[in-house]
Amino acid sequence: MRAKFNEKWATAMWLAIILAVCLLVPDAAPAKHRAAAGVSLSAALCQVVYPLDESPQEGYRYMFLGNGFFVDDQGYVVTAAHLLSYFRQGGEPYILVGPPEGPRRMLEAPIMAADWDHDVAVLRATPNPFQGDKKITYLPLSTEPPAPGDDVLADSLIPPDEKNAHSSAAPLEDFLQGEVINYQFYRERGEAERQLLLFDQEVVPGQSGAPLVSAGTHAVVGVVVGRWLHPAVAPSGPEGGHVTLSPGAALRIHYAIGLLEQLHVPWDMASHPSGEMAATSEQTGGFTAAVPLSLVATPYPPQALFGGEVLLDALVGTDGKLSDVRVASGSSPFLDVALGAVRTWSFLPARMDGRVVESRIGIVFQFPQSFLPQMVQKDHKYEEPLAGAVDRGALPVLTVEPGYPPASIAEGSIILDGFVDGQGRITSVSVIHDVASLAAPTKAALQQWQLVPGLRAGAKTPSQVIVVTTFRRPTE
Repeated sequence: MRAKFNEKWATAMWLAIILAVCLLVPDAAPAKHRAAAGVSLSAALCQVVYPLDESPQEGYRYMFLGNGFFVDDQGYVVTAAHLLSYFRQGGEPYILVGPPEGPRRMLEAPIMAADWDHDVAVLRATPNPFQGDKKITYLPLSTEPPAPGDDVLADSLIPPDEKNAHSSAAPLEDFLQGEVINYQFYRERGEAERQLLLFDQEVVPGQSGAPLVSAGTHAVVGVVVGRWLHPAVAPSGPEGGHVTLSPGAALRIHYAIGLLEQLHVPWDMASHPSGEMAATSEQTGGFTAAVPLSLVATPYPPQALFGGEVLLDALVGTDGKLSDVRVASGSSPFLDVALGAVRTWSFLPARMDGRVVESRIGIVFQFPQSFLPQMVQKDHKYEEPLAGAVDRGALPVLTVEPGYPPASIAEGSIILDGFVDGQGRITSVSVIHDVASLAAPTKAALQQWQLVPGLRAGAKTPSQVIVVTTFRRPTE
């Protein structure tokens, strides 16, 4: 899946694919989108490289690894982790910074954090190129995933001669426009599940690490990681025809946000500014609940014969990351995918009287039975979860599975954020992630749940519960 390339055929391959894409999609980069986003995109790009030698005439000769993009004015760069596999045992990558037409600088860019399982990494340019350079910019990030059919843009810089790349040579800019096809979970051997955004443009070698941007918000929604090697059907142009191709694959920006939060790196949120999100968070007394910032669900385990549930309790730290995740109920294969998902979640932390504090939350992953259309309501009963704990989030003692809508063909995950008062009553529910036709029955079923309230130092306290309900289409 990754856009790994061999020097002997890389140039010929990307030229052939670019030609094919141009023939299939003649309007790949409309002027209106270039005017709106092309300039700002290219100004935020950098090439991830490793210097080989230097000459007075041609500058540095370098090995080209891929692309990256700035996310703030402190020099932090997001890229795909697989580009950095050379440096897992030591050494540091470099980046080429500056407009394609020049002048361009080569800077050290040590790895600040890398999530190898989810294929994302954060570098930091040294020294900071933003000091005194007004031609460089950074891109905002979006926690809202675009819907299938929405327009997305991608931009990347590739050396004109990868076999003999020199820093004095202006790179070729490859600007793409496409549409979101769908989302797909993917796992490489020995690594964690990751959620990819598939879009109807073929990615060529060298584009990995580039930003995928929403055409509507001009904010980054993904990190290009290569081609999806399973065929997909996509529109071929204004005539309404279709072609079969291997679409581009981008890692959801969610995973990069998790790393930035871990590093306490400020980033520009394009949608739902932090202040606005905090203002809409549930409050009681002087307490403001944690606000889900970036949550990714989990696939329905393909090997599961029947449905299942997982109940977790976790601490949202003052850094917004989950820790001390405790299993109240659940077993394989559902438990495995649930624990893999929450490891990447991030929040705006809870506040008490305006001060950032830790808080415990309940988390429920629900996988409704899907082999037959549900004819009767199915519920699950539990003894009081974590009854001996002095601190915990709100958790259910009775859950109800939502019925699958008879006219629906949708599948995927609904994520709900529920606030539970000190008596265990759900007082509010917010939809964090929606799937058309599936959210309504999920919310309706949640209203029938029975929960025990959260505990703080043994006393009942208001708390919140995150509910992730993952559907797959019923089979008859």
